[in-house]
Amino acid sequence: MSDRATGGKGMPVRLDRVSFSYGEAPLGFDVAFTAAQITAIMGPSGSGKSTLLNLVAGFETPQAGRVLIGGADVGAAPPAARPVSMVFQENNLFAHLSVEQNVGLGRSPSLRLAEADRAAIADALVRTGLAGKEKRLPRELSGGERQRVALARVLVRDRPVLLLDEPFASLGPALRDDMLDLVAGLHAERGMTVLFVTHQPQDARRIAEQVVFLDNGAVAATGTADDFFAGAGPEAFQRYIGDNAGHAVSRDIARKPT
Repeated sequence: MSDRATGGKGMPVRLDRVSFSYGEAPLGFDVAFTAAQITAIMGPSGSGKSTLLNLVAGFETPQAGRVLIGGADVGAAPPAARPVSMVFQENNLFAHLSVEQNVGLGRSPSLRLAEADRAAIADALVRTGLAGKEKRLPRELSGGERQRVALARVLVRDRPVLLLDEPFASLGPALRDDMLDLVAGLHAERGMTVLFVTHQPQDARRIAEQVVFLDNGAVAATGTADDFFAGAGPEAFQRYIGDNAGHAVSRDIARKPT
C-alpha cells in the first residue's frame, strides 16, 4: 500500500444524518469517507449501496440531513455541478457516438472541443488501452473495452470524487482484475476519493483501503479493509461474505497491489 495516493485532489465526503426512503423502505446514512482513499461499500442486496452513491452524485435528494463534499453542503447542487464522476454497471455510452466522442462528453456535453480537450482525450485513450479504437462505436467493443471508455471519460473530467457502482460485475475474473488494477493505478496517480460498490469480497480486498458495510438500510460498520478481511469485521459482515468467499479472499491477498 506504500505507493497509494494519500494526498492529491481527493475531497472528503460525508453523509450527515441523511435519511431517504422508497415508499416504506427507510434508509439512513451517517458516515464519512476519507479524502484520497478507496472505500468499498458492501452489503446485502437492498441495503442501500447504490442509493448512497446516488445521494452523493445528486441523482437522489435526501429527505433530511446533508451531503457534504469537501466540507461544502452540495444538497442544492445538480449532479453536473458536483465535483463527482460516476461509472455505472451499464456504462452509459451513447450508441451512435464513437469512442473518442463518448470520452469527449466528459469535457463538453456539446462536444465543442478545443485543441487542449482533444489532447486530453487522446491521452486518456492511451492510458486506458484504447489507442487505435477512437472511431469505433460501442457495439464494436467488448464489455471490458466499453468500461475502459467510461474510465477514460472519468480521466478527462478530472473530478476529485469517483463513484463506482459495480461497473465490472458483468466481466470475467481476469478482466475484472485488470479493470480494478486500472482503477488503482488511476487513483495512485490522481489521488481522488473513490467510493466503490461491490458484492465481490475479492474485488474489495484487491484495491480498497476502507470498508463501509451496510445492513438493513443503515451503516452497520466501518473500518480498514485489512481488519475486515482479517476477521475483525462485524458478525453480519462475516455472514455476508461467507466462509467460501473468505477463503477466496485469503488466497487473493498475495495478488493485491502494494
